Amino acid sequence: MKDFDLNELISLCKRRGFIFQDSEIYGGINGFWDYGPLGVELKRNIREHWWREVVTKRADVVGMDSSIIHHPRTWEASGHLESFTDPMVDCKECKRRFKADDIENNEKCPECGGELTEAREFNLMFKTNVGASVDSASVAFLRPETAQAIFMNFKTVQETARQKVPFGIAQIGKSFRNEINPRNFIFRSREFEQMEMEYFIHPSEREKWFDYWLEQRVDWYTKIGIKRDNLKLREHEKDELSHYSSRTVDIEYYFPFGWQELEGIADRGDFDLSQHIEFSSKDMQYFDPFTQEKYIPYVIETSAGLDRTLLTVLADAYDEEELEKESRTLLRLSPVIAPVQVAVFPLHKKLKENAVKLEEDIRSSGFRTFYDDRGAIGRLYRRQDEAGTPYCITFDFDSLEDNAVTVRDRDTMEQERINITQIIDYLTKLFI
Repeated sequence: MKDFDLNELISLCKRRGFIFQDSEIYGGINGFWDYGPLGVELKRNIREHWWREVVTKRADVVGMDSSIIHHPRTWEASGHLESFTDPMVDCKECKRRFKADDIENNEKCPECGGELTEAREFNLMFKTNVGASVDSASVAFLRPETAQAIFMNFKTVQETARQKVPFGIAQIGKSFRNEINPRNFIFRSREFEQMEMEYFIHPSEREKWFDYWLEQRVDWYTKIGIKRDNLKLREHEKDELSHYSSRTVDIEYYFPFGWQELEGIADRGDFDLSQHIEFSSKDMQYFDPFTQEKYIPYVIETSAGLDRTLLTVLADAYDEEELEKESRTLLRLSPVIAPVQVAVFPLHKKLKENAVKLEEDIRSSGFRTFYDDRGAIGRLYRRQDEAGTPYCITFDFDSLEDNAVTVRDRDTMEQERINITQIIDYLTKLFI
């Protein structure tokens, strides 16, 4: 495991167009972030890879996309109005607010050493109003998770998709939590994107499917290039389980700020469906046409944060390397999710037309490409190293004679001469 300063990664993210502070020209707003050209591509690639592995490739998982605002009764049924809180303390001197659990011994302010107030519960949901009037009848909330929409729509999705238990419903979407103290870059934000899947099962098969999905989820992170040695599993103790869970295992990652949760796999039992049956008075039981059994399915949940996964990918790929005459910073991103897979340069601007034509041909073949001619070749390589681009191709004056180009590997910096007529096949083999 490598250690580095998180601020170095944050600096790279801004320098290369991955992530910026939201509203930065006005001083920013804590807990909100914007994604630049490279960041939005990396985020989209991770999102699409998750959807492809969890939904598209499987016959037993279907997708949905729900509204961000639900009926207020949703959060009564789920328990969020009552229990979705964190203990908060204020500093009497500097007026800063903190999550009480983050203060050791709850005695002194970590910023100024001042006296702290007594802890009080703070609900993390963002409140809003729906309609023209602003009163108690119009109060609604931005969803703090995407899961409840899946539970509310269980019956409709199951029937319209003609699914039989066991099956899953997946959703990717924005969630909002009014965190007391957002921190560690995009690890803990107030607006974030979740990738969640609820797998509905027969109560007798809860252990089997829990173990299955735990293995599947760990495997997925290695598929997008995260090193297995930087991951570990942490079983929740009984006294820390959520009110809806009988078993939860966190997949944790070794970040620059220590081991932290990356994803949670939870056995939610029949809590959610039972609650919505009670509060809505709607029958959401499942009828098995083969066994003639009618029951409330149990649920195995996999819940991952897209932004947190993106941070994990960046942290895992970040590297600093000492060379003979200089040092270089690079992101060893997997070609599967890299924002740019192939960068193309002309050695001289006189060769621009040839290089642009080559880049267009590679892009039209389905690769994510980037063209650049502003700078010396060494500087162009360094820019792409920091952007995580696996391969760079240079069109030089010899290319006019031998119809070949130089392909440079990001990780090894080794170079190979490849005929232009073979370049698509060559790249295809590299990205398989």
